[in-house]
Amino acid sequence: MTAAGRPQRDGLSIGAVLAQLRGEFPDVTISKIRFLESEGLVRPGRTPSGYRQFSAADVERLRFVLAAQRDHYLPLKVIKEQLDAADRGDGHQTGTTRLPRKLVSLSAGDGLPGAEDFAQGREVRLTKEELLDQAGIDSGSLAELEQYGLIRSGAAGFYDPDAVLVARTVKAMTEFGIEPRHLRAFRASADREVGLLEQIVTPVFRQRDSDAQARADEMVRELAALSVTLHTLLVKAGIRGVTGG
Repeated sequence: MTAAGRPQRDGLSIGAVLAQLRGEFPDVTISKIRFLESEGLVRPGRTPSGYRQFSAADVERLRFVLAAQRDHYLPLKVIKEQLDAADRGDGHQTGTTRLPRKLVSLSAGDGLPGAEDFAQGREVRLTKEELLDQAGIDSGSLAELEQYGLIRSGAAGFYDPDAVLVARTVKAMTEFGIEPRHLRAFRASADREVGLLEQIVTPVFRQRDSDAQARADEMVRELAALSVTLHTLLVKAGIRGVTGG
């Protein structure tokens, strides 16, 4: 018998699980663990009296779920799909349970953008004349870029340094016979991607704790890098189909 008069049972109580997880996940609570159970992400056993019994594998699953939420901002639906795949055998052994393979972080070494590439730098504002000079284009070309939404000035009429890079890139593409009007799909696609990221990040930004802004900023940078990476990889795959490579 335990000190509380309850029968000794195999496995860990929910309080013991909380104690194990708190060091790595300070914000976890008993209510959170119960919620994850109700969503089917962990399925502890029960004693005849109804007390939860968490195995080492259950604790490992909880640790994976909490880390996936904290470090990769994955929705619970996606995490559950990964765990379900692991239950079917599509995973790797970790401790006493098979968990999904770790998310691979693509870095600059892969020639792909990282989150740091989307960090806010020192604000630089360019006049129209500065933009034209640095991009090597004329007023007519700029007007065409703005007409098709490829370059947008700020409310005060200034441009940011990225506008120079956009102008130079479009100028290089025109040498292959591509005109700004052909690139409207790029603008529309970028706007859709930004809209999706905004939907995901806005609830985090609206949270009332003092760290919400920092979490939202970090989250949007990570998502932006992943979004551009996905776009790049899809284009690469498509080009292989075009060239037969």
